[in-house]
Amino acid sequence: MNPDGIAQVRADRFAGVLQVPRLTVQTLPDDGAYPNNARLPLLVYQAAVRLPQADPAATFEALFETHGWGGTWRNGVYGFYHYHSTAHEALGVYRGSTRVQLGGEDGPVFEIYPGDVLILPAGVAHKNLGATGQQACLGIVGAYPVGQRPDMNYGRAGERPRVDKEIARVPLPTADPVYGTQGPLVEHWS
Repeated sequence: MNPDGIAQVRADRFAGVLQVPRLTVQTLPDDGAYPNNARLPLLVYQAAVRLPQADPAATFEALFETHGWGGTWRNGVYGFYHYHSTAHEALGVYRGSTRVQLGGEDGPVFEIYPGDVLILPAGVAHKNLGATGQQACLGIVGAYPVGQRPDMNYGRAGERPRVDKEIARVPLPTADPVYGTQGPLVEHWS
């Protein structure tokens, strides 16, 4: 990641909130059940955002919406594999922690904590493997690039080849949901 780009973003209204994350960039190929996305890598930003005590979810909502990612919601991550063929997805952890598996049963597992962000390209399967402590404590803000609406797919027979065509048509977002036009998404999804 370009540190100058983050410094530029820090100068705006999110000064003191954004941090240089530990970045994971990983492409997940089709595993037979889940299409994943062989063209765009998933991005995991660990410790990307310093969250306030009061209403930490609002910080993610403001970041995402400022950078052109809308349709925000607050909830968790489902405990079953699913993916979206019509939208990319950003997930910001604002409370609790959990382990998520991405890409299907043989995919990587990530421990996620408050301040972490996952950016999933269309087609990438994801599943909550279990929150640390009480499941009810997990808090996620989700968002999608403006103009994109997620569908729900589960890796069932009959979803393909329709979803493969839909995934190929999903446009690239105009900005990184956290860092705007200077973020890792812009670099790795160009």
